[in-house]
Amino acid sequence: MNTFTDFVTSPIGLVCLLVLVALVGVGIWWGVRGRQSSPELEERRTPTIESGQTTAAPDVETQPRTETPESVPSRMQRLRGRLAQSGAIGHALLSVLSRAQLNAADWEEIEDSLLMADLGLPATEELMERLRTRVKVEGHSDAESARTIVRDELLALVDPTMDRSLHCEPHIDENGTKVSASVLVIGVNGTGKTTTIGKLARLLVAQDKTVLLGAADTFRAAAADQLETWGNRVGVDVVRSDREGADPASVAFDAVHRGVDDGVDVVIVDTAGRLQNKSGLMDELGKVKRVMERVSPVDEVLLVLDATTGQNGMRQAEIFAEVAGVTGIVLTKLDGTAKGGIVVSVQRELGVPVKLVGLGEGVDDLAPFDAESFIQAIVGQPAT
Repeated sequence: MNTFTDFVTSPIGLVCLLVLVALVGVGIWWGVRGRQSSPELEERRTPTIESGQTTAAPDVETQPRTETPESVPSRMQRLRGRLAQSGAIGHALLSVLSRAQLNAADWEEIEDSLLMADLGLPATEELMERLRTRVKVEGHSDAESARTIVRDELLALVDPTMDRSLHCEPHIDENGTKVSASVLVIGVNGTGKTTTIGKLARLLVAQDKTVLLGAADTFRAAAADQLETWGNRVGVDVVRSDREGADPASVAFDAVHRGVDDGVDVVIVDTAGRLQNKSGLMDELGKVKRVMERVSPVDEVLLVLDATTGQNGMRQAEIFAEVAGVTGIVLTKLDGTAKGGIVVSVQRELGVPVKLVGLGEGVDDLAPFDAESFIQAIVGQPAT
């Protein structure tokens, strides 16, 4: 041990020790430099360019892609299947009318089924009278004859002659200038109004129309953001205010005005959820419509109703019709419910057609309402 200590402390030993430390240091430096410049690491850090395209690094956020809406014929065909699953009215009637002999209890069961389906008392009484007459005159010897009776009488109540088209064609004014069609969408909170607007925009885009959205619901903080999210998905612009609680009429005016300036086909304006017992908000809704009409006629006033609310939805519809002049109904959540009778009751009370129905949570689960397809589906007959 003394010999080693003497060697290290000698001049020759000190030189050897310094050389050894230097070699270790060089080895460590060379290893670190090699790892930093390895091909695998460089490949991960540098964008790869192939065939003129650049692949961004994994942590680079890409822009959301605009979704392509489903075509109208395709979505209507798909939704007929879902509608058939909500045919509680037709199924209940057929199960009773197919019986060999109908007694008082059977007719009472039919009446209860109609009332539970939210057909409403006046429509139920009318349909009961028609069914009794048809059964008495024609009989119902088999299930198919009973199905025919149910189909005919329900179809008469739904009224296939009503104009259910969406009036969304732009106008040409006296100066030859294109003026956007404008659609005002109203309804109580919770009915799916803003979502319906997004789905309606997709429906119109699928029909090759250009669309602009107006976020006039300025009282709900997330409403404009929600509408803008829909706009990004469909590829349409949204006019909104940067200030929460801004004047809704001002936003609606700006949206319609920009639509005309940009030559857009249709402008759809969202509004805050209105409760029928708040007259101030209802008056404001009337103001929004009047302001829009200064720029362009309001072609459609669509009231969004939740089909599961039943007769309560009817009372809402009556109030809105008085204030805003409703031209059409959009029924949401019609799938999987026995509340399809509201289609009849709302039309009878307001003289306003159901124009659109929502039958699911999907982005394309909104389609034009077709009376014959509706009845054929719920009584178990394929659409022609």
